[in-house]
Amino acid sequence: MLALHILDLKDFTGKLFIGDVFHRFYLTEASFTTSVTFTIDGTLHKEFYDSDNCPERTCCYWEEVKSQCFSFIKGKRTPLHFKIVFQLSRENTEKLLMQSGLSLKPEDVCGLYLNLQFDGAQLICTTGSSLRIFTMDKTLDHVWDDMVRKFFRKQNIVFENL
Repeated sequence: MLALHILDLKDFTGKLFIGDVFHRFYLTEASFTTSVTFTIDGTLHKEFYDSDNCPERTCCYWEEVKSQCFSFIKGKRTPLHFKIVFQLSRENTEKLLMQSGLSLKPEDVCGLYLNLQFDGAQLICTTGSSLRIFTMDKTLDHVWDDMVRKFFRKQNIVFENL
C-alpha cells in the first residue's frame, strides 16, 4: 500500500473535478460532506439499460458522474470532507498484468484501487488491491504503487510519500 500527500490541492482538485485526468477510472464509491453528506454507490444497475446498450462493466466511469459530484462541493466554502474510491478499469488492469510480466490472471484480480480522502485541509491518496486468490507475493501491490506514482508524475500532480 502506498500513501501520498497531495501538495497542490487546488491543481489536483481542478484535474479531478474539471479536467479529464481520472475519466477512465471506475468510481466504486464516493461521499461528500458539506452542510449534509452525499453518498454515491458507483455500481451500475443493469436493469436501467436497454439490453442492446447495457455496459459490461459493473461500475460507472468517473467522467459519467464527476459533474454531479462537483456540484455537491462547489461554492464559497470548502467541503468538510470527501472520499472517492477509484478502481482501475478491467482493460487497464489486464494491460498492467501483461506489461509487468506477473503470473496472475486478470480473473485473479478483484480490483486495484485508488482512494482519495480530503479532511477539510489536506488530501491523501492511498492505493490498495484485492485478489480472488491467496498469495503472500506482494509484487502486484508494488507494480500498482509504481504505476500510480508514474501516472501522477505524468499528470504533473505534485505529491510526497507518507
